[in-house]
Amino acid sequence: MADHVYKSLELTGSSSTSIEDAVKNAVAKASQTMHNMRWFEVTDIRGEIENNAVAWWQVTMKLGFTLD
Repeated sequence: MADHVYKSLELTGSSSTSIEDAVKNAVAKASQTMHNMRWFEVTDIRGEIENNAVAWWQVTMKLGFTLD
């Protein structure tokens, strides 16, 4: 296995449905301009409440990718 060097980027994804969808939305958007993505780490979870109910999930995450 070759040695790898990784770089990480901090992203915040959001979803009105779930934490998982917030992560998926962030990864999908990042994949439009980034390549060699390898891992993610959720560092913060928060949400927005509207009318006494959860309206939005926000997930801040580190996204790791290998350098060319």
